[in-house]
Amino acid sequence: MNDKQTGVFPTVEKYYKDYGLRTRELKNEGKKIIGYVCSFVPLEIITAAGCIPFRVRGNVHEPITKGDTLLETIVCPYYRSCFDVSVKGTYDFLSGLVIPHSCDSMVRSFSAWTYALPYSYFHFVNIPTVCEESSFEFFAAELNTFRKSLEKFAGKAIADADLTQAIRVHNENRDKVRSLYEFRKADPPLISGTELMMVLTVGSSLPIQEANGLFDQALAEIGRRKSSPVKKGPRLLIDGACLDNIELVKLVEEIGGNVVADTICNGARDYFPKTDVGGDPIDALAQRYLVKINCPKTYRQNKAGTFEGDIALRFGDIGTYAKEFKVDGAILYVYKYCDPFGFEVPARKAYYKSIDVPLLHLEDVYSAGTIGQLRTRIQAFLEMIG
Repeated sequence: MNDKQTGVFPTVEKYYKDYGLRTRELKNEGKKIIGYVCSFVPLEIITAAGCIPFRVRGNVHEPITKGDTLLETIVCPYYRSCFDVSVKGTYDFLSGLVIPHSCDSMVRSFSAWTYALPYSYFHFVNIPTVCEESSFEFFAAELNTFRKSLEKFAGKAIADADLTQAIRVHNENRDKVRSLYEFRKADPPLISGTELMMVLTVGSSLPIQEANGLFDQALAEIGRRKSSPVKKGPRLLIDGACLDNIELVKLVEEIGGNVVADTICNGARDYFPKTDVGGDPIDALAQRYLVKINCPKTYRQNKAGTFEGDIALRFGDIGTYAKEFKVDGAILYVYKYCDPFGFEVPARKAYYKSIDVPLLHLEDVYSAGTIGQLRTRIQAFLEMIG
């Protein structure tokens, strides 16, 4: 019997397929569940308030219907799907929802969420789009506003000590994710891309301590493996926005590639950066979410003075991961109407060329029905770099 049939992975698969199963149980126990739709929401404040942060997912197998009666269809399909399944009642166990100032789709549709959903708590976190000195003062004030808002909703004061403890436990979570990624360095990797994506997705639906426990079980189980669950093949990095379903990675692995690295919202790009401990916790959170998360929504001044220097600074994390995980090529996977990533495609292509990493750029909609259409292009790319 292989590892997938025993141990932690049947539990992971159950929670992945029935997303929110555990959270619904906790809701029935009287816990307050706060949904969020983007990595820019400061989870530490939610945890410090005694609430459970829950990442809202879309569903690539569910046609977007009801949501399109309330949101413009030129909105990013990933975000539309998150909204669609929410208004259909998939996340009726949520106590509230937090949306940050990230892309324009999120900013402009906040009122649609508040109008269409019955939650008793909503909050919009206004995040600066530039990294200037005044931005941190503004953002710290916004985080304190969020803190006070949650205090009122949860009926609990959030002391600095609560925030510091929440920061520590979320940092532990990020350390464990980093350790899971270490298993990708073997050739072939000891953890498949599909397995890792399911583990991370499920982790974002659990209370932080339970997620840490799940990650510990996965680390122990994979550490006992004597062989890889996948065959040796071209090593790929996936780049792009939020990828909260396994279909693309599963397709790559079915046709002989190995996904060993990524720079996606719910992967290395947003998981790896930790919050500093020791100073003012609000200032530390402002630094993490404004500076350390390298999202295209944040404008960073060209301090290099040249285009070549600018892309090296902006996308240096891609080059770091490409080298660290010894990738043979990369897939830039961008959703249609995703303006932040769409505008950056030419610059990202130039950067990949500058570091000599072959790149396949795919534009897609958020639907399992279109994934199969990408098979031929991905297959040709794997043959080219293999």
